[in-house]
Amino acid sequence: MDADKQIRTVVQSYFDGVYTGNVTTLAAIFDEGAQVYGEVNGQPYHKTIAAYLDGVANRTSPKDNGDPYLMKLVSVDISGCIANVKLHSPMLGFNYQLYLSLVRNKEQWRIVNKTFTNLAV
Repeated sequence: MDADKQIRTVVQSYFDGVYTGNVTTLAAIFDEGAQVYGEVNGQPYHKTIAAYLDGVANRTSPKDNGDPYLMKLVSVDISGCIANVKLHSPMLGFNYQLYLSLVRNKEQWRIVNKTFTNLAV
């Protein structure tokens, strides 16, 4: 499988894991040292991946909340063993714009960084 298809598979796993609240799915695609940065309601947000996954595990998932599945991949940029993807993820009353940075290690792509903001609607 080529890099673009592999990355799109990771992105789909990300969407599915976030939508259903499946932290096992999410843990499989994030590097254990990954960091999450952004802003929620105008406040700075920073968590390790472990803290982020704990938050996902302890909230109502978008699926259980009755949110429609509207997440989409906006763009993919690949340069050798690194990649960045831009995503749009409206859920849980937010209109998230986010970026995932990925690194290929031993033919497997892993998310090493997530940044996000909430766009005004």
